[in-house]
Amino acid sequence: NWVPIGYHWRASSIVISGTPVRRPRGQTNPPAASTPGFGPSQSLDYELELGVFLGGRNALGTPVLANEAAARIFGICLLNDWSARDIQSWEYQPLGPFLAKNFATSVSPWIVTADALLPFHVPMPARPLDDPEPLEYLRVPNDWTLSLDLEVELETTALRAAATAFPVSRVKFEESMYWSIAQLITHHGSNGCNLYMGDLIGTGTISGLAPESRGCLLERTWRGSQPLTLPNGETRKFLEDGDEVIFRGHCRASGAVSIGLGECRGVVAPA
Repeated sequence: NWVPIGYHWRASSIVISGTPVRRPRGQTNPPAASTPGFGPSQSLDYELELGVFLGGRNALGTPVLANEAAARIFGICLLNDWSARDIQSWEYQPLGPFLAKNFATSVSPWIVTADALLPFHVPMPARPLDDPEPLEYLRVPNDWTLSLDLEVELETTALRAAATAFPVSRVKFEESMYWSIAQLITHHGSNGCNLYMGDLIGTGTISGLAPESRGCLLERTWRGSQPLTLPNGETRKFLEDGDEVIFRGHCRASGAVSIGLGECRGVVAPA
């Protein structure tokens, strides 16, 4: 009754690394409030993801088959799916993120191609024994993931003045993704959605089991109940104006030259 709801993620608000991200405004309903209000988000967050650029195309109504999905991967980049958690928590029922996610998505400045990633393919980790097997349409032959180290750093205004940054998270992609990139593409196209060359898919937040490997502040601070304490005494539950989030990634394999994914940076500008 209070807010029009849809599900919304825009190509037009994808920005290159280094572009400032303005704190979004939206409708929220704080626990102590009797009615919702509208204003700047107080719980701005990042999400550590990979972006997957697609090649080829399938006609509308023609599904992407499991044995074709890997061939549709053109390349990858780093992707920050910025999220306004207080806006999201109010609008996510019944349909999901709307204004909480459409205001900006940052990507790193180049694409690492599928051919360049070949030396870093590793098998998908084994599923827990009591987990169900994927349905037939999701069984990708010779499926793989990537040997890829990812890191998140945070620079506050004060840390930047001291020429330092705080290492928030370190995570291994190959240990942290339950579904492979090919399975994501297969599922996306399984209903006949026509995926075209240049389409961009996000993997979703990449998080490990340990607190220091969680890929967003919502998880890293456990919804703000366990704030981060920075070396200079500052604390963070969520991002403040002037904070800059930096993602980095490196593919590593024995006998191969490491490949970097560049940086994905964004500084929070005031609303």
